[in-house]
Amino acid sequence: MFIEQSIRPENKFWKYIVGLIMVVVASAIGQVPLLIAVIYKSMQDGNGMPMNELALMKTLDSNTTLFLLLLASAFAILGLHIVLKTIHKQSFLSVVTSRKKTDWKRIFFSFTLWAVFSIVTVLATYIASPEDFVINFKVVPFLLLLIISIIMVPIQTSSEELIFRGYLMQGIGGLVHNRWLPLLLTSAIFGLLHIANPEVAEMGYIIMVYYIGTGLILGIMTLMDEGLELALGFHAANNLVGALLVTADWSVFQTHAIFRDISEPSAGVDIILPVVIVYPVLLFIFSKKYNWSDWKEKLTGTIVPNPLITKEHETHQTHG
Repeated sequence: MFIEQSIRPENKFWKYIVGLIMVVVASAIGQVPLLIAVIYKSMQDGNGMPMNELALMKTLDSNTTLFLLLLASAFAILGLHIVLKTIHKQSFLSVVTSRKKTDWKRIFFSFTLWAVFSIVTVLATYIASPEDFVINFKVVPFLLLLIISIIMVPIQTSSEELIFRGYLMQGIGGLVHNRWLPLLLTSAIFGLLHIANPEVAEMGYIIMVYYIGTGLILGIMTLMDEGLELALGFHAANNLVGALLVTADWSVFQTHAIFRDISEPSAGVDIILPVVIVYPVLLFIFSKKYNWSDWKEKLTGTIVPNPLITKEHETHQTHG
């Protein structure tokens, strides 16, 4: 089982605290190239340092900014790999899935399903309200964006899934020995970490319903499917389509997307609708395809350590 496979007698919770600190430090190191580039450009232009995230995003060319911004995620994944190998003595696969190997078919199915839905939604919105958009397409910048996004966006989304729905969910699960608290805590932390996004300042705190709700749906996918594969596909599709299709002056991703949203930012039904209607439908589709059952136990049940892992540990201690 996904959470149980990380529960070992030697896997104390303090190791997860240290591990998270190491991952944060690795991510911070990955942000240094962006900081250097922004400082250099600001000095070159004779401007002061940008005072907020939105101003920082507009200091450099958007493609350069996107690449350097997402570079931190690659460092975070590397940091997590080091943490798992040196502190926890467990494989990287153990925070990805409970299966013997990563199920790429699951990733691609989830990615395709959500990408198609997202594209159709954007096009339908454009057709319904063309006055809210301008065509932003420029061939060369868009092709560069496409290359950067295909490589870097899945790295960024995977780092978040590996840390929140993988490492942190397993760590909290091992501490409290139930499933509902890791699910709720990781969803809340995931959502609250987006609170500094420019979208929150523009739309208000109501948008946190979307961020926390998205974290919750990803957590439910992970627990019901005993692995991150569906969450990895969904998250990658969500951010990739967003980066390539629509940008706005007030969004966290400033890109050479095909459309620029020029409407007045507001949060309403479009924020609540995905969480209360679309996401449950998505879960229903996954449940039918992958034959999910015993929802109550998988989402709220007690976590019992895997006896095979415990026996393996005792055998190792005896021989040691």
